[in-house]
Amino acid sequence: MRPEEVFLSVVAMVGFALLAFPLVRALSERIRPRVDVGIKDELVGLREDVLTELREMRREVAELGERVDFTERLLAKQRDPERLARGGAGGAGDR
Repeated sequence: MRPEEVFLSVVAMVGFALLAFPLVRALSERIRPRVDVGIKDELVGLREDVLTELREMRREVAELGERVDFTERLLAKQRDPERLARGGAGGAGDR
């Protein structure tokens, strides 16, 4: 190819890209789904519901953790007198 032909080919490709870009952008805007205000409000409401439920579950998990800690302390207190009565304080004979 001659240099003039290469230059004209490059100019034609750049021109086509410059013309095609706005058309492709307009087409993509047209086929992009639009969110209705009602749907957006519903999604915001659902999000708030999920966040409220998540907070409640976190509170419940924290409460269950406290209960487990309390139960472990009670069991530890119950085992300590048994160990003392056997004469061991955590030695190898306790296991």
